[in-house]
Amino acid sequence: MEFEFWWLLGIPLFFALGWIAARVDINQLVSESRSLPRNYFKGLNFLLTEQHDKAIDAFIEIVKLDPESADMHFALGNLFRRRGETERAIRVHQNLLARPDLPQEQQVHAAYELGMDYLKAGLLDRAEETFNGLVETQYAAQARRALLEIFQREKEWPRAIEAALGLQESGAGARQKEIAQFYCELAHDALVHLKPDEAMPLLEKALQTDRKSVRATILTGDVLLARGAVEEAIMTWRRVEQQSVPHVALVAQRLMDGYTRVGRPQEGINLLRSYLEEASSIDLIEVVFKAVLELDGVDAAKQLVSAELRRTPTLLGLDKLLEARMMDAPAAIWSELSMVKNLVHGYTQKLARYQCSHCGFKARQFYWHCPGCNKWETYPPRRTEELNVMN
Repeated sequence: MEFEFWWLLGIPLFFALGWIAARVDINQLVSESRSLPRNYFKGLNFLLTEQHDKAIDAFIEIVKLDPESADMHFALGNLFRRRGETERAIRVHQNLLARPDLPQEQQVHAAYELGMDYLKAGLLDRAEETFNGLVETQYAAQARRALLEIFQREKEWPRAIEAALGLQESGAGARQKEIAQFYCELAHDALVHLKPDEAMPLLEKALQTDRKSVRATILTGDVLLARGAVEEAIMTWRRVEQQSVPHVALVAQRLMDGYTRVGRPQEGINLLRSYLEEASSIDLIEVVFKAVLELDGVDAAKQLVSAELRRTPTLLGLDKLLEARMMDAPAAIWSELSMVKNLVHGYTQKLARYQCSHCGFKARQFYWHCPGCNKWETYPPRRTEELNVMN
């Protein structure tokens, strides 16, 4: 009973000690907050309300009052860079690096921020030099990613492959698709310079890296065609169906030309029509339409586009049907059909575009590498209107 009595007496004591400790912490917090410049809170408020110009002004005032404040310099430099004022951002971070009293950790941080300034400003040589000095620091992963971006901008594909492999080995994520694309870029350059024998081993490496690389398969067929091996090229292009059915539209014209070249155009038409049943596409219809028109005549071509329009109703398909109808239309209605065709065609030009699934950048041609966000393989092989119909 005596033990329980002393225990009850101890409860108020513990409560009092906790209250005193809390008061000390609160007083310290209030004291520290009072020592912060008023412009610090103003700057934070402007940042939260997306008023970057006013935030910069507030932080500049703090830096004037306390030139030794490294954190304020970092905040100011980043704001300058976000606003596109890269010269001012570079000066801020260079000034930080020039300070002999700056701790080692903050020196590395300042070097990284300076590298990002150079990258944003397009000073790629300086950015590369800066990031190369950071690959053995705590900013190694960020530096390697930045170097990879630099090598891609400069189209230095062997160095891009090396950088991507380094990132992959460091545990920064898989890069197989990008590496395969870099090999494809090298192979494409070799083909452009009429060096198919140099292109083939590069494409083999691309497919070893990413077995599902549609681009590598297409380019392999192009190399075989350049060597005169038409049958082998056809069989290679047909493998695209196994990798990605929607991408067969990208090889449709190659296949049709190949089958025509070996004297079997009807076999080519039959193959492409089977692809239409699996993955209807206006680009695929375009190729089949021209082939049927040449081989089987106007009536067969009209039946083709009419059937596809019923199956997948789009304005792009209607435009193609009007084109077919005008080929043998009576003179009395030809002018009216022509007027309707021109109106529809003018509108479909806005719809007949490819759109990046990452940033939304639209383009008239298909890209493996988006010009807007620089991502790889973000363009679906279908036009925007077709994608909207499918959704």
